[in-house]
Amino acid sequence: MPRISTPTRPFGSVLSAMVTPMTADGAVDLAGAVNLAKHLVEHGHDGLVLSGTTGEASTTHAPEKAELVQAVVEAVGDRASVVAGAGSNDTAHAVRMAEQAAEAGAHGLLVVSPYYSRPSQDGVRRHVEAVADATDLPVMLYDVPGRTGVRFAPETIAALAGHDRVVAMKDAGGDAYAAAKSIAQTGLAWYCGDDSALLTLLAHGAVGIVSVSGHVAGRQLAEIVAAFDAGDHTTALQIFRSIIPAIDALNGAGFQAVAAKAALQVLGILPERSVRLPLVPATDDELALIRDGLRAAGLLDVVVR
Repeated sequence: MPRISTPTRPFGSVLSAMVTPMTADGAVDLAGAVNLAKHLVEHGHDGLVLSGTTGEASTTHAPEKAELVQAVVEAVGDRASVVAGAGSNDTAHAVRMAEQAAEAGAHGLLVVSPYYSRPSQDGVRRHVEAVADATDLPVMLYDVPGRTGVRFAPETIAALAGHDRVVAMKDAGGDAYAAAKSIAQTGLAWYCGDDSALLTLLAHGAVGIVSVSGHVAGRQLAEIVAAFDAGDHTTALQIFRSIIPAIDALNGAGFQAVAAKAALQVLGILPERSVRLPLVPATDDELALIRDGLRAAGLLDVVVR
């Protein structure tokens, strides 16, 4: 199926915050990334987010990020939207990442609020505008205050929604009522950024999800969104409940990159679960718990090749 972008769903409806596969010695595994991207697109995804939190963006380097975008776009770019992270607490660095992602062929940018430095809302707005002005690519904002220490205030979201290239929000802010108001006020395409909140945000007008559990349950997430679109909320709820053990397994401890890579290894999709420090790979005991979650969600019998 060719890639479809609409004003309502500029990046598709089901995207994974894709892990960055690595070899046993910690090098980026581009062949593994290509295989994973193809697998995800064949299992319910019409979009992928690269070099976000789950992609270990904080410990991969500029050439690696550009090579990753280029490889994935070449592999699946005619079938899925490829959104590249351009997140930094250094605005000039974020601008360079945006430019490099555009040169590598990305279809869009993910721009998180600047972390650690905790700027004012004026600083947040000006940071995003600088990144958005750097390329012609559409931008998805990313609100995840639990990691950044500063969130997008409603007035900042409203101001940024006036920018021609700011078209969407990935919401991991944990405030569904605030999301409902911003969706109504701004008309931005709203994407759930927290697997557990999918049904809640769909009910408030979200158009899709940027997921961690999508690594293993992409088809189910696509079915949930399709059922919700069709007004069949009972089916959407039933499917959602069926994958709760997988959502917990991949998100529950808060180390999503670690858990997602472990789950992909359990399913035989990735050969390694290597991550870069300060993250450490899942232990055998943690791997067993993740396997239990996948089994409880009925995902261990999935044929992956």
